[in-house]
Amino acid sequence: MLLTLIITLNKNGTLQDIPNERSLHTEPIPRVGGVGIMAGILSGWVLLIQYWAWWIVLPVLGLFVMSLVDDVRNLPAKMRLLGHFVAAMIVLGGAGVDWLWLLPVLLFIVWMTNLYNFMDGSDGLAGGMALFGFSFYGIAGLMNGNEAFAMLNFSIGAAALGFLYHNFYPAKVFMGDAGSIPLGFLAAAFGVWGWQQGYWPFWFPTLVFSPFVIDATFTLLKRVRRGENLVKAHRNHYYQRLIQMGWGHQNTAIAEYALMLLAGGSALWGISMDAQGQGNLLAWWGAVYLGLSTWIDRRWRQHEALKKSVADA
Repeated sequence: MLLTLIITLNKNGTLQDIPNERSLHTEPIPRVGGVGIMAGILSGWVLLIQYWAWWIVLPVLGLFVMSLVDDVRNLPAKMRLLGHFVAAMIVLGGAGVDWLWLLPVLLFIVWMTNLYNFMDGSDGLAGGMALFGFSFYGIAGLMNGNEAFAMLNFSIGAAALGFLYHNFYPAKVFMGDAGSIPLGFLAAAFGVWGWQQGYWPFWFPTLVFSPFVIDATFTLLKRVRRGENLVKAHRNHYYQRLIQMGWGHQNTAIAEYALMLLAGGSALWGISMDAQGQGNLLAWWGAVYLGLSTWIDRRWRQHEALKKSVADA
C-alpha cells in the first residue's frame, strides 16, 4: 500500500527533487530513495529484533514518517526542528546519559540529524558516508565482542550500499529528507549508544563522520559570520564548491570516499591509544581539515575572480 502511494505521488511530481538555487543537478530526480533505505534497514534489523533499543527504533521511525511527509508537503522548519529535538531527548533518556553531558549530547544529536540533510546534495555523497560510517561503527562493535550491535550497524551500511548503486553519478534517485534525516539521527544515536557502552571514546563518532561534520560546521560558521540568512538555500558547502570548480559529482565523491576511509580507519586505530595519543590524533585531523578548507577557499576565490574577469571582458 505504501509503495503504491509512493509511486502515485511520484507520477504526480510531488516526490520529485525539483532543481533550485541550491541544487547541483538540472533535471527533476525522484527522491524516494529514503523509503528503500529504511526498508533495507528494517529488513536487516528484523532478524535482530531482540537486540533493538526502543529509544532508537521509535524515534527513527517517527523521523522517517515526518520527513516523508515533508518530502511531499514541505512542513514548516519549526515543526521539523521540534521533531528532531523530541527524538534527541528520547535518546538521552534511553541511553542514560549523565546530566553533565545532557546539553552537549542533545545538541550533537540535533546537529548530526540536520547536517546530514545539508550534506545530501551531490550524487553518491550521503550514501557513501552512510556506508563507510556505519561500517566503521560495526567494526568497532566487533572489536568489542558485540556481534548484534555490529550487525545493526552493518545493516544500515548494507542498505546504504543498495541505495548507492542507484545514486552514484549519474544519480537515478535521491534519498530525500526521508533518507537523510533518519541516517543523520542514527549516526548520532548509535554514536551515543556505543560511547555509553564503552565501545569507543566520545570523540569517535565525530571523527568517523568528520567529512560531513567539518564541512557542514565550517560552512555554517562562515555564513553566520557573514550575516547570511541561515534558512535560505545556498551552494557554499566545500563539496558543492568542488563540483562547481569542475571536479564534478564523480570525482568529488571518490575524493570524499578516500577521506571517509582515512578518517574512519584512524578513528578505529585511535580507540586503543592513550589520552595523549588520542589528543595528537585529533590535533592532526584538525590541521588536515584546516589545510583542506583553506586550500578550497583559496581555489574558490581564484575561480570566482576568473569567472568575473571573463564576464567583464
